Amino acid sequence: MSSRTPQTVAVLMGGPSAEREVSLSSGKECAAALRVAGFDVVEIDAGADLVEQLKAAKPDVAFNALHGRWCEDGVVQGVLEWLRIPYTHSGVLASAIAMDKQKTKDVYRTHGLPFVESILATKVEIQADHVMEPPYVVKPFDEGSSVGIYLVHEAANGTPKIAPELPDVMMVETFAPGRELTTAVRGAGAASAESRALTVTDIVVDGWYDYEAKYGAGGSKHILPANIPQDIFDACMDYAVRAHNALGCRGLSRSDFRWDESRGLDGLILLETNTQPGMTPTSLAPEQAAHVGISFPELMTWMVEDASCDR
Repeated sequence: MSSRTPQTVAVLMGGPSAEREVSLSSGKECAAALRVAGFDVVEIDAGADLVEQLKAAKPDVAFNALHGRWCEDGVVQGVLEWLRIPYTHSGVLASAIAMDKQKTKDVYRTHGLPFVESILATKVEIQADHVMEPPYVVKPFDEGSSVGIYLVHEAANGTPKIAPELPDVMMVETFAPGRELTTAVRGAGAASAESRALTVTDIVVDGWYDYEAKYGAGGSKHILPANIPQDIFDACMDYAVRAHNALGCRGLSRSDFRWDESRGLDGLILLETNTQPGMTPTSLAPEQAAHVGISFPELMTWMVEDASCDR
């Protein structure tokens, strides 16, 4: 994109995915911060008429605050590239790979990053019999925000009854016990020489870190920087940057971990890398940016200046 600061930013939010409400909340927060930073902002609820709305708005940059399938899996990114509108966050390929949790693990494996083993199986197979020894987790392989997750305990008498609206093929993953940790990465781009991990957050929750815990008021407690051994902290920072780069991410990403304290460094595994972290009042990446001295409007400005439709 050109070196001048763009004046009009279209904030894409909403959309048709299961994470629509989260996206609307993220989009409103981003739009407000961009206005504080001095941009002219057009808010667009991304529906079937997205192309027509973008052509009418004629933005200098699209800020992608969408979440979920069709929204952060390379589809909207491809539309924006076709329209030659620079956009924030990762490009088509990185978005598509990171949204597919099984393909993400293939990338982790290639680059020597720790992950938990999983398989893909049909709902029929999963509900007929245990496809792996409990405990295990069943979840869509291409959704976020803990949508459609089932935890099957060791003492489970039967298999999970999966909601009919969920996909026919699901991921079945060995359950990784331990603490929830996360690290955001500010990618290399117009305003930075190299990708930089921000800090590590310890997510404390009573029970499962599900949709309500992530987005509900008081659903979880974020401790940052995480009070963990230095080698675990450093490993989170290192793994998050390596995952960001291996997947080809740009802009802001966030990698989530599970750490089994009883196993030391061997107990730290990557769960997934999110190419479009949430920007809601309870979201983790903006908290981490603020912790290292980057205000929300400053973060939004950097992301707009880093926007591209060429990579």
